[in-house]
Amino acid sequence: MAEVEQNLITDPLTVPDQRSIIDRIIEESKDVPGAPMVVLSELQNQIGYVSVPMQGYVARKLRVPMSQIYGVISFYSFFTTQPRGKHTIKLCLGTACYVGGAPKLIEKAKEVLGVEVGETTGDWQLTLECCRCVGACSQAPTVMIDDDVYGRVTPEQLPEIISQYQ
Repeated sequence: MAEVEQNLITDPLTVPDQRSIIDRIIEESKDVPGAPMVVLSELQNQIGYVSVPMQGYVARKLRVPMSQIYGVISFYSFFTTQPRGKHTIKLCLGTACYVGGAPKLIEKAKEVLGVEVGETTGDWQLTLECCRCVGACSQAPTVMIDDDVYGRVTPEQLPEIISQYQ
């Protein structure tokens, strides 16, 4: 995402409605076993991402080291520290998909969307990501958009598939 666009992102801690959600999640889960994981998972689900300032806030509120919070965020791939688009495009880089042409799909997706892997389009519609396996090796190479899996995708087919989500 371009640096200018990223600067337009308002951290959820500074938005009263979102701050209220964050505080409620922390309050409801602070005493349960594994509270950091529970809180962070719920924040990811309800806010959509866990920003670095949010991580620090959670650490302070739960009275745990920031390193513990960062450890959870960095270990589990479903956490993100940046807002994502309305739809997430995941290009599989598992062995079968890689050998089947995933690198060409990545280049085509970057060209079509005008973003790099890990970035979101300026209209906040699509986030481009790579993943290790979607479990459809017999259909390699595969592309997953939200919960929809597309198999045996060629670079020529990819723009049409993506257009369905724009």
